[in-house]
Parts: sequence; structure tokens; C-alpha cells
Amino acid sequence: MSYNLKEWAKRPERFTGGHRLCAGCGASPVMRTLMRALKPEDHAVVSAATSCVEVSSFLYPYTAWEDSFIHSAFENVAATISGAQANYVAKKRKGEDVPNTKFIAVAGDGGTYDIGLQALSGAMERGHDMVYVCYDNGAYMNTGIQRSSSTPQNAATSTTPAGTVIPGKSQPKKDLTLIIMGHNIPYVAQTLPLSNFKDMSEKCEKALYTPGAAFLNILAPCPRGWRYETHRLMEMCKLAVETCVWPMYEIIEGKLTLNYIPKEKLPVEVYLKEQGRFSHMFAKGNEHLIEEYQAQVDKDWQLLQNLNEMK
Repeated sequence: MSYNLKEWAKRPERFTGGHRLCAGCGASPVMRTLMRALKPEDHAVVSAATSCVEVSSFLYPYTAWEDSFIHSAFENVAATISGAQANYVAKKRKGEDVPNTKFIAVAGDGGTYDIGLQALSGAMERGHDMVYVCYDNGAYMNTGIQRSSSTPQNAATSTTPAGTVIPGKSQPKKDLTLIIMGHNIPYVAQTLPLSNFKDMSEKCEKALYTPGAAFLNILAPCPRGWRYETHRLMEMCKLAVETCVWPMYEIIEGKLTLNYIPKEKLPVEVYLKEQGRFSHMFAKGNEHLIEEYQAQVDKDWQLLQNLNEMK
């Protein structure tokens, strides 16, 4: 699709300023980009699971959302928004005059990879015309930086502290995007905030305007949990892409396309060393932890390259 970023930037803000998200948080540009991808004439119903975004953007009676907003429990945001969408379809079938509406579920990785996975899988399998957006910050950041199944291997969290007994989280990160690919829905994509916002804005609009179920997995770095300086948000994202820790790709009708292949893939240590949650990996005697991480990233990247070549 041809995408005019200048015209896109003129669209009204539908996730406004004044929210309480932290400085340097990746979730804020994700939500702004997502809501700006809506056409101005369309309405949206957004449901957010309990998460950083929910508690920071909707403190009754104040809200950062210009569209209809529903606070769901941690585990059921996909069920909530699929129910709202089913009600909308029923009203249209009865001939009621309802505005053109898009249905969006928003949750962090804790409410997506873990607690909400059952509801998400059900909504995707049923094929509701909705978009599920996971902003992935790699832990339960809102409740104290506990590990989730999205937490990278060897990362230190409050429940997997790096020390003499364990070197952070022992298990590799779950590959949720490919799990959702297995649901055979029309559109699945992985992206993140980068300086020009082109990839993320295009994918948000594709997801919103592809008929049927769509899923977006968007990396959203967290300065508190990752332990980086707040002004380095975009740098964290750039390093995630250039090391292939977080590849950008989309799956349209089951066909995977890599949207970016680094000219020179950087070693993972340039990404890891910028984050305090991985600082223990650089202690003397822990070199094998970096090697393990690199091996996992290489394995995952090779799988995506193989799927990309199968088109």
C-alpha cells in the first residue's frame, strides 16, 4: 500500500496527552500511532486489559481516549471486545443505524502471552472483525516487573533475580506471533516504534481495515523494567531490529514476509549491554549467557528467513 506519512500526521490525536505513562515508555507512541491509523470518519471501541496503559490512560473521570473505552479484567479483553463486535453485527443485521466502528483490544504481554491467551485464541479462531494489539514490554511491568513468558532468556526481573543461584529467567521468550499465525487469520504482524513510524503506522492501518481478525505484536520498551535512560527509547528499538532480536514482518493470508533485513546483522551484545536487566551477563564467567542468547536469536531469525523464502 502507498502510505503518505505527511497526510497521516495531520489526522487528529485520538490517544491524547495528559496520560500518566512514564517518560521513555514505548506504549505511548504505540497507542498514539494505533489510534491515528483510524480514518477520521470512523468510530472505535477500545477495550484494554488491566495493564500500564489502562491504569495510566483512564483514571475516572479522566481519560486519554477520544473513542469509546472499556476497562476489561486482566484475562478477558479479547472476549470483551469480541462480544462488543458481535453486538454491533447484530444491530446492523436488524437495520439499526450505527456508525462505522472498529473494535480494538489492547493488552500488555502479561495479559496476552499468559493470562489472556485462552480468550485471545478463542477470539482469533472465531474470526471476529477486530484487532488485538499486544504492546510487549517483556514483563508484568505494572505490578512490579515480574517475569512473563515474554521475558527474554536470562533477563533479571523481580521474580527471576540474577544472582548466584539463577542467572535471571531460565526459559527462552515465547514466540506468540507465530502461535497466532497458526490460527489462520487474515492479518498478523510484528512491529515497533522507530523514528519514522512508517512500518508501525502502515501495519496498524492494515490491521484495522483488513476484514476479519487481525493481530499486532508491538515491542514497547520499558525504562523501569529494562533499565535504560528515558531518552533512549528509539535507540532501544533500533538495536532490537538491527540485532534481529525483534524482527519486523507480517503474515497476510498465511504468507510471511520479512519487512526489513539488516544489511549487517549486529551481535546481540550491543543490544543487551544497553539494558540494566542484562548487566549480569557481562560479568566475568557469564560469557556463555550471551552465547546462549545469540544462539536463540540466530535460530529464530533463520526460521523467519525460511518462512519468508516459502512465498
